[in-house]
Amino acid sequence: MAGNTLRRLALAAAVAAIGGTALFWVLGSPRAVPVETLNALAAHDADAARGERVFWAAGCSGCHAAPGLDMTSPLEDRLVLSGGRRLESPFGIFVVPNVSMDDDHGLGGWTLEEFAQATLAGISPLGRHYYPAFPYTSYNRMTPGDLADLWAFWQTLPADATPSAPHELRFPFTLRRGVGLWKRLNLTDAWATPEPPSAQLQRGRYLVEALSHCTECHTPRNATGALRLDAWMTGAPNPSGDGSIPAIPAPDWSAQAIAAYLQSGLTPAFDVVGGSMSDVVVHMQQLPADDREAIAAYLVWLRDG
Repeated sequence: MAGNTLRRLALAAAVAAIGGTALFWVLGSPRAVPVETLNALAAHDADAARGERVFWAAGCSGCHAAPGLDMTSPLEDRLVLSGGRRLESPFGIFVVPNVSMDDDHGLGGWTLEEFAQATLAGISPLGRHYYPAFPYTSYNRMTPGDLADLWAFWQTLPADATPSAPHELRFPFTLRRGVGLWKRLNLTDAWATPEPPSAQLQRGRYLVEALSHCTECHTPRNATGALRLDAWMTGAPNPSGDGSIPAIPAPDWSAQAIAAYLQSGLTPAFDVVGGSMSDVVVHMQQLPADDREAIAAYLVWLRDG
């Protein structure tokens, strides 16, 4: 009698485990970019010159160029996307991959659709989830035209044969299928802030929330690593554990001061930008003045209501 009971319990446990695994697998499955977006990409007359502007606005070289660059480094060095930077986080260390046009170690064999699946949905050509250390959580607001232009420019960039190194994450964060569950809970392409009332402010919101992904650093996160919408752009702990990332904009900074900072790297008190913001300033310097002014105007409008 006792033996039969134990066997039934064991069977029930096995069925529950199989069912739970199947549910985890289904709920964690990748959700691809909508067909209408892919059709819009294919129909767009892509332009590499426009794509260069998107490249700098999106800060691609800030992560994917080799470590060790600073504001005095040649701009050409920032176009070699060999990867290798180590990004510390509460989940372990993310090692930035090679995304150059190398056929073996980069994106040399990719198609526009594969680039779109990665950038907008965080899905690799093999159907695996990318971790949200890659800010597709912001890039998924990018317009199809900008994405197609970006890919046109990307294909003009040099190839580099540096192999990508694996991430150094703790269990259970090594289970990429779990990223699919995270996406179901947290990934959205909805804007976090209201519709601005002017074209300049709308451009600023697009640059801040989508391309330049400012919110990814300047907004605190919850226990799952998702951005806290109730504390939007109010500053956040530094993932490395070294200090904190400030709220933006500072209470006493004018739109003119913000735009000047993004162009010069100098604060209103004439302090010099440092850390990862030095990369941001280099990127912003490559944009036309009206983009920097749009960012500044939007941040002040957001702050002052």
